[in-house]
Amino acid sequence: MRTPPESFLIFKEELEKARIEKERLTREYEIKLADMNKELARLKEQIQSQQELIKTTLDYAIRLEENLGSFKAEVTNGQHLKNRSFH
Repeated sequence: MRTPPESFLIFKEELEKARIEKERLTREYEIKLADMNKELARLKEQIQSQQELIKTTLDYAIRLEENLGSFKAEVTNGQHLKNRSFH
């Protein structure tokens, strides 16, 4: 049996190195992708929390504004009643 040419053996060795490097890069890529997905999920959770806080704040501000309107009406009515005093 003939021995394969040296260039073939070198080429075969280079192919094996390239395959190993490809596997390493694939694993590294998958790890980075998983980390990015975790970070993205954390950021989504923070955004949802902030949106909920903003919604709660707006609801509270609307209630305060409504209460202020009714308070002004009470004050106005109170002044009219004061002016009608029998004293």
